[in-house]
Amino acid sequence: MTRILVVDDEPQILRALRINLRARHYDVEVAGDGTEALRRAGDWHPDLVLLDLGLPDVDGVEVIHGLRGWTRVPIIVLSGRAGSRDKVEALEAGADDYVTKPFSIDELVARIRSVTRRFTAEDSAPVVEVGGHVVDLRTKTVTGPESEGVRLTPTEWHLLEILLRNPGKLISQRQLLTEVWGPSYARETHYLRQYMAQLRRKLEPDPGRPRHLLTEPGMGYRFQP
Repeated sequence: MTRILVVDDEPQILRALRINLRARHYDVEVAGDGTEALRRAGDWHPDLVLLDLGLPDVDGVEVIHGLRGWTRVPIIVLSGRAGSRDKVEALEAGADDYVTKPFSIDELVARIRSVTRRFTAEDSAPVVEVGGHVVDLRTKTVTGPESEGVRLTPTEWHLLEILLRNPGKLISQRQLLTEVWGPSYARETHYLRQYMAQLRRKLEPDPGRPRHLLTEPGMGYRFQP
């Protein structure tokens, strides 16, 4: 049974999520603030964390940083903050998805299943070569041609992983934006241009003439092995 830790300072939300998720056969624990969340996570070792950003003691982003200091547990942010800066900050800190309140329980369960599948698949993640760099998707490490380490942000990792797991396949702009940033970002194509440019600078021998991380104008992107 998948164990989910729900972190929110609103008792009615905690109660509603506990009832609805347990009805769908999830094992649920709750925490009302960030300090309790970090303690519960350390004691209980959940399989997934649902985290509100607006907590009374510490900001939810700090909780993400605290969790990422020792665990790769999937984190889905549940927040009333709809601004793009808040979403980007949470995702860059290490969150795996971002759901804006209010949301339907069916949408949330679909997000939980998607993130859980993605996380489980990492156990058999491949090692892929990109422009002389060795990318290990399981350990999330990149080794350069001279055996030097290359650092990628969580968002860069998420984007790169989708492409590398679908070699040769055209991945649409909408799919990438939805999976990495969420449905409300489906038209924000400038995000993709910015992050693909960053990945090319880090991984392609000639970023101006990429051979592996390719753009299909007006359609999407493709990883060419």
